[in-house]
Amino acid sequence: MLAQDLIPPLLWQFALTIAFSFVIGLEFHSYRRAAGRDLGFGTTRTFTLIGLFGFTLYLLDPHGRLYLLGMLLLAAFLLVYYARRMTQPRFSLLSPLLALLTYLIGPVVLRLPDWYLVLFAVTVLIMLGEKPGIRRLSDAMREEETVILARFLIMAGVILPLLPDRQIAPFVTVTYYQAWLAMVVVSGLSYASYLAQTYFFKQRGMLITGLLGGLYSSTAATVVIARQAAETGDTRSVSPAIILATAMMYLRLLLLIAVLGHRDAAEHLAIPFLLFVLASGIAAFMLYRNGSAKAGNVTTAPLGHPLEVSTAATFAMLFVIFAALTQFIVGHFGSIGLHTLSFVTGLTDIDPFILSLLAGKITIDPSLIIGAIVIASGSNNLFKAGYAMALARRHGVLGAALWLTALFCASLVYVFWIM
Repeated sequence: MLAQDLIPPLLWQFALTIAFSFVIGLEFHSYRRAAGRDLGFGTTRTFTLIGLFGFTLYLLDPHGRLYLLGMLLLAAFLLVYYARRMTQPRFSLLSPLLALLTYLIGPVVLRLPDWYLVLFAVTVLIMLGEKPGIRRLSDAMREEETVILARFLIMAGVILPLLPDRQIAPFVTVTYYQAWLAMVVVSGLSYASYLAQTYFFKQRGMLITGLLGGLYSSTAATVVIARQAAETGDTRSVSPAIILATAMMYLRLLLLIAVLGHRDAAEHLAIPFLLFVLASGIAAFMLYRNGSAKAGNVTTAPLGHPLEVSTAATFAMLFVIFAALTQFIVGHFGSIGLHTLSFVTGLTDIDPFILSLLAGKITIDPSLIIGAIVIASGSNNLFKAGYAMALARRHGVLGAALWLTALFCASLVYVFWIM
């Protein structure tokens, strides 16, 4: 039985208001002490009483008139109090804003779900307790980053809802909405990987580049790692890093397919793809453990930004082209043509092909579509193996090349002998 079932509801709400107001007061006290200067108004008792003040006024008048009057009185008091402090050299608005937020806890407890109360309080506490981390993030943030984020929000929140769910053309079996949605999801996942590499893993060793770069693009990560290996001679990390990038490619594909609503396809692909991921993880571990050279303190170059206009335009164009081409190939050459196209597509960016294949209305056995996806991913591994050998020009990359070739062979075995 939950605690709120044993305690009268009003008493439980009162306790929550006092507890969260008190905790915010404690955290602000710690913040002031860490800052080493007087930030003015606010002690633990003060914030607790402000929370109690808002809670009681809201109870006395559910229509909110008394509560609004109390907020105006609190705001007037803070205004008068801080009018005398504005001449000080390091004046801060943090404490009055925090006081007003604490005053809101009462109505939040009384009107909104408990999860929102917890989220409200946790956000306030993080803003206070993580000042050094937030300051470092703000200092590290590039000037163009907010513009790029705004660009992504426009793509996902403005353009996407406005696009019609209508087939692009008679020979293109996907809709405008499906094409743009695929681009938004792929760009969003790549953007998250880019942010993690840029702001949280600045000292990018090869293994980190393999893990996070695989979520961005396993081909791009392989190119970056192979070029770095050619320059540094780090033969211990290069093969495991390339293998890890490919393992993350399989996880990325599963996630994209599931998020875009193709649950049946994701379920059928889960067994082979997760087996490939597990085997690749073991292979990467064995190669790294048995490596003869020390890894050293190598930092790889950052990958390009995933939200460039040219990148998005290329993806959308490839999505439409592959949708039309797949429809034509299947209609004229059947399963043999689809398997051939899957192999050739693996030599390029496979995401547009796979997502257009699933989104298109192709009259073909679903198992052939699953097989085409497995072949395309395997062919892409063969392509990356050749890239790695050509760019690294070192024997240390041979292990990765052999493993990627083995994954290609395993993909063919699965499609033609196991499925």
